[in-house]
Amino acid sequence: MKTQFEQMMDGLNDVEGFLAGKQEGFKAHVPQEVDVKAIRNRLGMTQAKFSGAFGFSLDAIKHWEGGRRTPEAPARTLLTVIDKNPAAVPTALNPAAFAAAVGSS
Repeated sequence: MKTQFEQMMDGLNDVEGFLAGKQEGFKAHVPQEVDVKAIRNRLGMTQAKFSGAFGFSLDAIKHWEGGRRTPEAPARTLLTVIDKNPAAVPTALNPAAFAAAVGSS
């Protein structure tokens, strides 16, 4: 298994190759593990509110946080976006509703 530094260097080399036109496309790094509870707590959301806000089932949230299941790669990708930029998801999926919610705050 590669160290975190080696993974970062691989990613930087991929970007450099892509920008130089030597490599087609771009391969995104999907983390192997995501701390769902930490993300949710940082946002100050209950499990129910988090599941509703981002389109996950409440059962999935409970299983992930309880360690009974691990999010699949697409869910880990979405969770990573939520962790880094929580507003990106509702803005992309329902821009009008997000604008209304932000405007009413």
